[in-house]
Amino acid sequence: MTVRILSIAGSDPSGGAGIQADLKTFAAQGVYGMAAIASLTAQNTTGVRRVFSPPASFLADQLDAISDDIAVDAVKIGMLGSAENIAVVARWLGAHRPPFVVLDPVMVATSGDRLLDADAEESLRTLLPHADLLTPNVAELAVLVGDPPARDLDGAIAQGKALASTTGSQVLVKGGHLGSTDGGPGREATDALVGPDGSVTLLPGPWVQTENTHGTGCTLSSALAALRPQRESWAAAAVDAKAWLTGALAGGAALGVGHGRGPVDHLHALFPGTFSTHVWQRIEPVRAAIERMPFITALADGSLPWANFRFYLTQDAWYLREYARCLARVAALAPDQDAQEFFAHSSAGALEAEMALHRTLLTAHGESLDEAGPVASPITTAYLDHLHRCCATGSYAEAVSSVLPCFWLYQHIGERLGALRAPGEHPYAAWIETYADPAFAELTVQAIAFADRAFAAASPAEREAMIAAFERSSRYEWMFFDQGTRLPAWPV
Repeated sequence: MTVRILSIAGSDPSGGAGIQADLKTFAAQGVYGMAAIASLTAQNTTGVRRVFSPPASFLADQLDAISDDIAVDAVKIGMLGSAENIAVVARWLGAHRPPFVVLDPVMVATSGDRLLDADAEESLRTLLPHADLLTPNVAELAVLVGDPPARDLDGAIAQGKALASTTGSQVLVKGGHLGSTDGGPGREATDALVGPDGSVTLLPGPWVQTENTHGTGCTLSSALAALRPQRESWAAAAVDAKAWLTGALAGGAALGVGHGRGPVDHLHALFPGTFSTHVWQRIEPVRAAIERMPFITALADGSLPWANFRFYLTQDAWYLREYARCLARVAALAPDQDAQEFFAHSSAGALEAEMALHRTLLTAHGESLDEAGPVASPITTAYLDHLHRCCATGSYAEAVSSVLPCFWLYQHIGERLGALRAPGEHPYAAWIETYADPAFAELTVQAIAFADRAFAAASPAEREAMIAAFERSSRYEWMFFDQGTRLPAWPV
């Protein structure tokens, strides 16, 4: 049977938040969405210009019309706008309470601006015990417990416990609102589901560096309402809602909507149209060839001879030195600070972390990079020439797409090898674990997001160049691994 979800909230004509975001989120979760509008806003990605609330009696008419005809499996309550509207919703819940109620207590904007007057805030407090799950942002959580805003996740969880205890509702504490505690790779945005009994379920997830955060709170609460009737617990619904929202955040930049904080891509999983989705499908034959090539299969089961892996390591050392220079060039071309910082960090990481891994592996066999063969093969040279051309003479968009396969295909292969590797002692375990590491997966997600963002802003000619550069780099990745099986005579 179809799951039917009702949103009671305000509207956003720009489509990124409120009722409009809720309905798109419901569709993305495969449920039937309905909406009763409590307030009308004039807003866009740069801010709210005006709020108008129709008479509360009209909200009551909307709710009665729905409940007189349609069974509601869950309700998401967002911006109500006035004490009168809050009273209407409280009465409706008393008469027609659905099995699951999610309340997003819209009181304080992320900027810190108060969105309700004192009377409406006090009325909203009386509505909280009617909800199964509360989803305040950090500022709202602080207001509701009468404390200053938390500075870290532990402080926010303590406030969440206090709110859950007084209301009898579960509270989702949003760690993403607290920002990242670390400026480098491996950052996380951990949320926490806090119960009235003091229980805490941590919900880790990757930090997504993006300006596209408009409507994130509305979107998360509506995803939770849509998923709870389809999951066995709030914790299970929260895990899936967070994973889905991570993808929506990563895809938002490719939409190219607005000049302020743009929306997330609510339909990223239903209608994939980004650069990354397009090119990943186009190189499917290349991916399949890499997955089944002798070098990779022998690497997985540990049967790859040391001579072949040694050859690969020496070629990769040559590659990494020049690849780091290409990443530095991408950083120099990048149009915004977050991209500049990401590719500059990646350039340093290619030289430090990955080269250190190669030295360790060679040292374990009593060798060094200097002794193992200093000459680049024709394939390695051709791949590097391609990257240098894209990064030296192409646009930022072309440059970022040319370096992306080295992130993405290595992450893909690392995950595959991590799943397929033979149990017990493995001669190449350190190499496999490096590229199967979740931290490397997060770096790959960020690199993909930067490419998608570049594609959204690119001209038609630049887009063609991006696709061509990505495909050629992907083919060179296949050739690069393949030469490790054939051990060609080089130099020629």
